Amino acid sequence: MRSRLRCAAAALLVTAAAPSAQAPLFVPAFAENFPDPFVLPLPTGEFLAYSTNDVQNVPMARSRDLVNWRWVRDARGGKRDAMPKLAPWVKEGFTWAPEVMKVGGRYILYYTANHRRQDKQCLGAAVSADPRGPFVDTSAQPLICQFELGGSIDANPFRDRDGKLYLYWKADGNRIGKRSRLFGAELATDGLSMAGAPSDLGIDDDEAWENKVVEAPTMVRTPDGLAMFYSGGYFGWNGPERLSPYAMGYAMCSGPLGPCTEAKANPILQSYNRKDAGCLSGPGHQHIFQANGGTFISFHAWAATKGCRSADRGRQLYVAPFGWENGRPVLAPSLRPEETKAGERG
Repeated sequence: MRSRLRCAAAALLVTAAAPSAQAPLFVPAFAENFPDPFVLPLPTGEFLAYSTNDVQNVPMARSRDLVNWRWVRDARGGKRDAMPKLAPWVKEGFTWAPEVMKVGGRYILYYTANHRRQDKQCLGAAVSADPRGPFVDTSAQPLICQFELGGSIDANPFRDRDGKLYLYWKADGNRIGKRSRLFGAELATDGLSMAGAPSDLGIDDDEAWENKVVEAPTMVRTPDGLAMFYSGGYFGWNGPERLSPYAMGYAMCSGPLGPCTEAKANPILQSYNRKDAGCLSGPGHQHIFQANGGTFISFHAWAATKGCRSADRGRQLYVAPFGWENGRPVLAPSLRPEETKAGERG
C-alpha cells in the first residue's frame, strides 16, 4: 500500500490522468459526518483523523491506507471521544476543528470551544500521552481568545524548520458583524502557552469569492517558502442554494508570521456540478500532511445525491495527493475506496 501512496503523489507532479469521464474527480474516503477533519500520521504507519463534535466532543476515525476509514471505538463499542471531559471554561456542544501536534513525548490537541461566560468561541489546548486520548485540559481560561474581535476559532499548529512552534487561527469577526482575519503567534517550546503577541497575517475577507468569511488556516512549507492555505465563504449548504459557496484558497507568506499575500488564482478548489468531474459542494477546512514519501491534502465537503443536491448526511472526509507545479498548488483526483484491495482495508 505504501508504494501505491507514493505513486499517487508522484503522479501528481507529472500531471496525473483524471478518472474516466464517468468517474468523479473527488469522492469521499469516509462517507460519514466528519466535519473539519485533521489527519495525523502515526509512527505505527496508521493514520488517525479527528473531527468537530458530533455527540462526542472529538470523534476519531482510523485508517491504514488513507482510503478506508472506520470509527475509533471504545471498550463498549461506541465511538471513542478523544476529549471526553472539557476544560472548566468550556460550554458543552461547541467543540470544533481539533488539530494535534506531538511536542516532546506527548500530544497536544488544539481545539475551539464556547466560553461559558463570554459566549464566544475560543482556543484551548489539551494534552495526552496517547494520540487517541483522553486529552485533558484543566486550564481555567482559554489559551487565547480575542473577545473584542468576536472570539478566536480554527487553531492550526505549525513547526518550522528551525524547530520553533507557531499557532494560527481566525479572529471570528463574523460573530459580531466585523471582518474576519487570520492571525498567528509563536508558541512556547512546550506548545502550551504563547511566546509572543498575535500578528495579523494580512489575510482578510476582502475578495468576492470569500463572501466576507476567511477561516481554517493551514501553514505549510513550500518548495520556495511558506504558504498559508485557508477556506472562505459560508460553510453551509442551504436548501435554496444550488451548491455551497465554501471554497479553498492560499496566500504566500514572507515569514511564519507574515505578511502574507493572497494568490490571484484563488479559489483553488470550489463547488461544481459537471458531467466530466461529478459533484462537489463546499470543499474546505483543509489540512496538508506528509505520508509515506508523498504529500496529501484532506478536506471536507457536503454529502450529495446523484443529482447534486444535499443528501442531509453532513460533511464527509476527502483525501487527495497534493503538490506544486510552476509555483502553484495542485490537487490530483482523490483517493477512493474502490482502489484498495479487500485484504488491505483498515
